[in-house]
Amino acid sequence: MIALAENSYGKSRVRLARVKRHADHHDFYEWTIDILLEGDFESCFVAGDNSNVLPTDTMKNTVYSLARTSSAHCMEEFGKELVTFLLDRNPQVSAAQVALSEKSWQHLPVGGKPHPTTFLQSSAECQTAEIAADRKGAVSVCSGLDNLIIMKTAGSEFSGFIKDSLTTLPETTDRLFATSLRARWKYSAPNASFPALRSKIRELLVSVFAGHISKSVQHTLYAMGEAALANVPEIEDIELTMPNKHYLLADLSRFGQDNPNEIFVPIDEPHGTIEARLHRQG
Repeated sequence: MIALAENSYGKSRVRLARVKRHADHHDFYEWTIDILLEGDFESCFVAGDNSNVLPTDTMKNTVYSLARTSSAHCMEEFGKELVTFLLDRNPQVSAAQVALSEKSWQHLPVGGKPHPTTFLQSSAECQTAEIAADRKGAVSVCSGLDNLIIMKTAGSEFSGFIKDSLTTLPETTDRLFATSLRARWKYSAPNASFPALRSKIRELLVSVFAGHISKSVQHTLYAMGEAALANVPEIEDIELTMPNKHYLLADLSRFGQDNPNEIFVPIDEPHGTIEARLHRQG
C-alpha cells in the first residue's frame, strides 16, 4: 500500500519593497519571502481534490495586503504577523513557515550626513529570518545573515595537518583568510529586540574574526560562535558556514622576482567549506 508520508507547499521568492514615510525621513526595506504550509492536503495529492488548497497566488497577494497594514519594523515581526494571519484564516493548515531575506539599503551620505530619502546598496550582504508556527501555539524565530564577505591579511595560518601521498598544500604561518559568512541563530523566545540583537551579534562575529589568531577556519569559526553565545543570552544556538575563499600566492620566481606575501591569485572554485552549529549545554 502506498500512502502520502509528508507534504507541504507554498510560494517562493515573493519580492516586497516597502517605504515607511516619516515627516523628516523615509525608511526603505526590500524583502524576499518564501511561504510553506503544512496541513490537510492529502485529497489534493491523491484524488485531485483542491477544496482545501489555498492558491499560492493568494499567498503572494497576502504578503502585499498585510504589508499595507503591518506595524512590523523588522523582518522577524512581519514574519510573525504573516504566519498568524495564514493560520487564522485557514483551518486546514496545521503549521506555517516563512523565510525572509533582506537586501541592505542605507541612507546615502550627502554633505557628510545621511540623505533622508536617498539610499545606497553598497554590499551583497543580506539579512535573513525564519519564522514557524503551529496550531499548538508554538512559535520559533531564527535570524541570520548571508554573503557577508570578510577578509584578513594577517593573523591566519594553517599547519600541522595530515600529509599523505596526495598532499601538495604547503604549510603556512601567514596567509590571507577570506570567507563569505553565513550565520543563523535561534532565539530562546519568540519575542526579542530583533534589530538590536542582530546588530550586536553581527558586531561580535566580525570583531572576533578580525582579532582572532587563527590556526584554521574551524578554529576561528568556533571562536566566533562561542563569543555570540557567551554575550547574547537571548539565543540558544548558532550555526555558521564559512567557505574558505582561496587566495594563492603567485609564483614569481620564473621572472626572477621574490614574492614576500604580496601578490596573490584569487581562486573562486573549488573552495573549502567549513560549517558547524554551536549550542548551550547544561
